[in-house]
Amino acid sequence: MVKTFELDTLKMRLGDAAFARLDLHQRIQRALRALILDGALGAGVKLPATRGLALSLGVARDTVENAYVQLHRDGYIVRREGSGSYVSDTVGAVLRGAAGGRVKSRRGAQAGQGARAGQGARAEQGGNAAPLKASPGLSRRGTAIFDSGGVSDQQAVRAFATGLPETRTFPVDVWERLQRQVLKAHRGSVLLHGDPQGAEPLRRAIADYLNLERGARVSADQILVLSSTRQALTLCAQLLVDADGPLLMENPGYFGARKAFEAAQARIVPIDVDADGIRMDLLRQDPSGANCVYVTPSHQYPTGAILSLERRLMLTRWAHENRRWIIEDDYDSEFHYDGPPTACVQGVDQFDRTLYLGTFSKTLFPGLRMGYMALPPELVDAFARARSIMDGHTPQVLQLTLARFMEDGHYNAHVRAMRKLYASRRACMLDAIGRHLSGIVTAIRPPGGLQVPCLLQAGWSEEQTIRQAAAAGIVLPGISRLYAGVDRLEGWLLGYASLAEHEIEAAVLRLRNALARTPRR
Repeated sequence: MVKTFELDTLKMRLGDAAFARLDLHQRIQRALRALILDGALGAGVKLPATRGLALSLGVARDTVENAYVQLHRDGYIVRREGSGSYVSDTVGAVLRGAAGGRVKSRRGAQAGQGARAGQGARAEQGGNAAPLKASPGLSRRGTAIFDSGGVSDQQAVRAFATGLPETRTFPVDVWERLQRQVLKAHRGSVLLHGDPQGAEPLRRAIADYLNLERGARVSADQILVLSSTRQALTLCAQLLVDADGPLLMENPGYFGARKAFEAAQARIVPIDVDADGIRMDLLRQDPSGANCVYVTPSHQYPTGAILSLERRLMLTRWAHENRRWIIEDDYDSEFHYDGPPTACVQGVDQFDRTLYLGTFSKTLFPGLRMGYMALPPELVDAFARARSIMDGHTPQVLQLTLARFMEDGHYNAHVRAMRKLYASRRACMLDAIGRHLSGIVTAIRPPGGLQVPCLLQAGWSEEQTIRQAAAAGIVLPGISRLYAGVDRLEGWLLGYASLAEHEIEAAVLRLRNALARTPRR
């Protein structure tokens, strides 16, 4: 590793075709990030001052400053007042630990080959359904699935269902016009069976989006189009975990993932999270021999913690050294309101050990029933074959319509509009909680997502508050059921994305009035 800044190397990286469609500050940020991850810029290397680098590159100083700001926010560099900007010692230490075990980058390999909640749409919503009795004709597996209770998706806009996006303002007219274009262009061919892996135009659009917006390194050949994240989770459990075999999962964690894994007969091994995401010390100490770990690194569900860059690099190194798989669920990373989101784990995984899961249920509408995976090259064929047995393929008309929606720029425009809208609704929700529910819950300000975690204060019962709210027609998704083991926090996840600001205010007032009649324990 060098201890001096290599300007010529940076200029060569800026010419990388993979960065061509990015804004200039993003190209500089991605190029510097790549040099750091590749070890070309070692720990402690001092970067040029923004003014000097701007002059050398022939760009505005603000352009370089914006690149440095994102690198600092993501943890790749440290900025010392009066001294300058340096490559982070922490990142360097993690990369040094992987020395000798690093493999050729995916980009290089592809070049050589020629290419590669509550939970609503995080589904459990809380509340207690009347117990039902399983049919005596079920198998042991069927009985276990029945006894698990399933996952309840919210089928109407209600306060405070989690994971529901704003659907009332979706550009239906644009979607209908594009669908008519697809039917006219393809006619009867879209009425036939489709490729189990997914329509090629949509796989290209998804790969382009992930590379440009999420910092991924993936080709269209690695994309698998599915009906939902839960289908992806079921495939992961079936193909990567033997019956009754262990699977590592964040604690607390996504209820729908746990249900999908358990239905596939995996045995869940919980790994606690803290303010920086999943705890690597516990992951390293795990004696179960589990083949894979499920994580939500960009916005941990339900705590909202963001997995630090140090731990992202440690996680990929751990997976490489132990031949484990990382299941990265990036369920709502598009909606990050305090600056750009950190790049996905898949993008910094130089060992091809990450299975990336994404969904359009949050960014567009849940009724679309479409998600996807970005798979390591060696797993693509196995997952495509398994998907062909499960349900064949996703409807071609919808796939090709979505491909045009993305190619024509409507998808990015819609996400930007929703990001702005949800940020405003988050502020409204936090304000309403502070004014009306003080003394009952403490809200945890989330950096993004579609719901606010709230922890109940002493003397309040989660079970009682959920029951009382339900009597008033309010959905209160509980937090305690997201924990494994005895130690559980009590509280709620309050979804706000699907509610207008006046609806949020009215619903919080209605909840306060309902809880005024709740007996405290």
